[in-house]
Amino acid sequence: MQVLRGRDASPRIDRDHTARLLDDAAEGRPGVRVWAPPGQIAFGRRDAREPGYGRARRAAATAGFAPIRRDVGGRAVAYTGDTLAFALAIPIDDDRGSIDERYATVTRAVRSALEASGAGISSGEPPDSFCPGDHSLRVGGGESEGGKLAGIAQRVRSDAALVAGCVVVSRHDARGIATVLDPVYDALDVPFDPGSVGSVEAADGSSDVGRIARAVERALVEQAPGDSRRIERVGIEPW
Repeated sequence: MQVLRGRDASPRIDRDHTARLLDDAAEGRPGVRVWAPPGQIAFGRRDAREPGYGRARRAAATAGFAPIRRDVGGRAVAYTGDTLAFALAIPIDDDRGSIDERYATVTRAVRSALEASGAGISSGEPPDSFCPGDHSLRVGGGESEGGKLAGIAQRVRSDAALVAGCVVVSRHDARGIATVLDPVYDALDVPFDPGSVGSVEAADGSSDVGRIARAVERALVEQAPGDSRRIERVGIEPW
């Protein structure tokens, strides 16, 4: 099993590293990556069909975020440079489980890693969240539930699957995401509440991005098949 660490300054090249994980998984080599991508807005296929897509891309670029297209559906996700992304790539055969089982496995792993830092986590998301979906985590554990702090998606091929997502670690990062996504979602005519962006820190967990990255990495490595681990550095780590 391979573990990629670091990021490339180019969003395109950075994405190529994760795509390689999926290709390698198709050859029988599972992989894990947890990193902080360079600043960008990753638009989904649904976004690209909206009349305001061009205006949304211009809003992202004006804010200093590279507008890119990702290979899965869903809505726009912002990465500020501190926002964490994670990916688990595994081969698919008759014994690897279903889409729902992979979602459940990765959700449990990520939630466990965040809770180990002291965060109170609940499943789900508030209304009008960024990139709304069925596999999200939010601030919880107290008298009331708060903002979305993690979302998970899945890309499935006949030979491999990539279960990936994002984690908002600090309150500062949550504010940055809310600020840049507000005009982007407005251009797409998609409901978005800037106050719906949560963070691990707001859930009383750690605000240390590097610490959270390693915790999520360990949790995902435990879910990947195989006993050996090979670490490959593909760029700097900003912590």
